[in-house]
Amino acid sequence: MPAAPPSNTLATRAAALVRRIGVPSAVLYAALLFDVVFTTQAALDDNGPLFVDFGLLPGIFAMAACGVWAQKRAAVAGVVGGGVLVMSTLFIHTLRIPPYSSVLPKVTITEVVAGVLMVYYVARRARAGVAFCVVAFLVFAGLTAVFGRYAGVAEIDGGTGTQALLFGLLLLAGPLVPAIAARDRSPRGEPRTRVLRRVNELAMGQWPLMGLLAFALLFEFGYTYSNTARGFPILFCSIVAAVIAVLSPRRPADALLGLAGIMLLSAVVTPFLRLQSYEYPVPGGIPATQIVAGMGVVVNLTRARGLSQSWSRVAVLSAVVALGAILNSDARRGLQTDPQTLSILAFAATLMLGISIAVGLMLRSRDSERTQAVQSAVSDAQTAERMALARELHDVVAHHVTGIVVQAQAARLMAERNPQIAVEAMGRIENAGVEALAAMRRLVRSMRGDAPAGSSEFSEQATTDLGADLRKLVDSANHGVPTSMHLDLPPDLPHEVGRSALRLVQESLTNVGKHAADATEAFVVAEVAGAELHLRVTDDGRATAHRPAGGSGGYGLVGMRERVALLKGRLSAGRDPGGGWRVEAWLPLAAGEDTEGDE
Repeated sequence: MPAAPPSNTLATRAAALVRRIGVPSAVLYAALLFDVVFTTQAALDDNGPLFVDFGLLPGIFAMAACGVWAQKRAAVAGVVGGGVLVMSTLFIHTLRIPPYSSVLPKVTITEVVAGVLMVYYVARRARAGVAFCVVAFLVFAGLTAVFGRYAGVAEIDGGTGTQALLFGLLLLAGPLVPAIAARDRSPRGEPRTRVLRRVNELAMGQWPLMGLLAFALLFEFGYTYSNTARGFPILFCSIVAAVIAVLSPRRPADALLGLAGIMLLSAVVTPFLRLQSYEYPVPGGIPATQIVAGMGVVVNLTRARGLSQSWSRVAVLSAVVALGAILNSDARRGLQTDPQTLSILAFAATLMLGISIAVGLMLRSRDSERTQAVQSAVSDAQTAERMALARELHDVVAHHVTGIVVQAQAARLMAERNPQIAVEAMGRIENAGVEALAAMRRLVRSMRGDAPAGSSEFSEQATTDLGADLRKLVDSANHGVPTSMHLDLPPDLPHEVGRSALRLVQESLTNVGKHAADATEAFVVAEVAGAELHLRVTDDGRATAHRPAGGSGGYGLVGMRERVALLKGRLSAGRDPGGGWRVEAWLPLAAGEDTEGDE
């Protein structure tokens, strides 16, 4: 079946762009765009001198550059970023430029995001002593910016200062915890990095929802400042709701019930906080972050289970939303009892619920089509391989074996009457056997999956010892990148699994040489974990500017997925959180017997 043409929708192009530049850089660029638009609007309005707000842009752009630079030279970028923040503070204070506040008072969104990125990469990659000094300098620079910038617009009193320290502590702990957990990048630290890889994969799939939640939380942070911490319980519930929504693809049904509990707690607590005096935004009785989180969880639940298995939990969430609307949509007068207002709120809630369910069902349908396409492609590959094997057996091997049988029968019939004829028949049998053996060897080479146009001396001389073959492959260094290995293989590895593993590693190292720009090292891990053979090939390079889809020649990534699917294994390929490219496969050790039995 021909492959479907690649989708070219706006969402697809946006997802491809995010994967190419990375989620951290995408968040930083989005914050930069927001700051540029906001600053331009403030510079051209009637409040204050004209164009004076443009004085914030040099510091904003410099911090954004340091945030991007931190992904390559973390410690140096952190020191420069702290210096930029201090110099920007002096510049703003001297020229009396009115700064605006985001998560931290008088600190722009770009500066906050860039600072978080620098703290994360410094704590993860720099030596412990260097990391401590650089992070301490960044904290000092942040405090200088909060308390040292021009105070003519909004003074920082004791309450606001306390909140700034609290939120600053949260922003500091947020990147430090995962960064410290990810510091061990050695091969034996695999269990520690597995969770980080899962979080990275989850973020790549949930980045649109994470972006919406981040902007909603940003506004709730700002309103919490103006309410002198009265809104902190609601903000805490919103943060928990956002975390549940982002993690909901793992267990969507439980996530929806957990979110309903958090929203119920928020709805019950809100009347006691008396937020109506501070105009805390609770549209329809539910904070905006919790609304976005609810829509995201409903999308993930209907995508995973369909509407028939989700309606009961969706009904529970709808009941909680209705209760929140009754309790909090008219906070100044108490319970909402106006039928017209309630009908408008019910219509809006039904509309958002319908949009969420429709998006979830659309994604479920797309996932089903994609699964069917992959299964069809795998089935076609299996059929093509079996047909090629059948043709080889019928046209070559069976022909030679039939000749051997005929010659043996003739020799047996003529042996008693003319022994010389039997001797001549034995010679012909020997020649036919040699030809049959050569045909069998060609058949074995075809079963190894070696591409006719790209077969190498190494692939022609492959043995049944996977460890020896991998060492020979690495020693040959045909891919041009220095490679080290960690092997832990038993001597009785199934042949089918071994030769497939060899081909996967060979293709991966070939792709390292072709596509990993500026790579200085590659690492190969082959070990048995339980009932599976675990393979991992990583490099420290960077992707080329225009990476061909599926590789350039040979089997590429598509062929690797087909080979793993034939063995009923699993394959993961993509950008590594620490930089470079990672190909990882798990092959069941029983796959060799199953596959050979099918043949």
